[in-house]
Amino acid sequence: MADWAPVLVGVVLFVLLQPGLLFSFPGNGKQLEFSSMKTNGKAIFIHTLIFFALYAILILAVHLHIFTG
Repeated sequence: MADWAPVLVGVVLFVLLQPGLLFSFPGNGKQLEFSSMKTNGKAIFIHTLIFFALYAILILAVHLHIFTG
């Protein structure tokens, strides 16, 4: 039995938290931009911190597990 939760959570969070896809915080012109498809270094850093925090909470604190087989 393999635990697929870290892989699936990582992929879903990576897709949803791409700067510029759904939102970009901080944006290029405003503090928060939606679907701008543009990014900057600050937004990449902030989205990386948000990704790490959510990933750690879901995997380590909540003990999320998805077993197959």
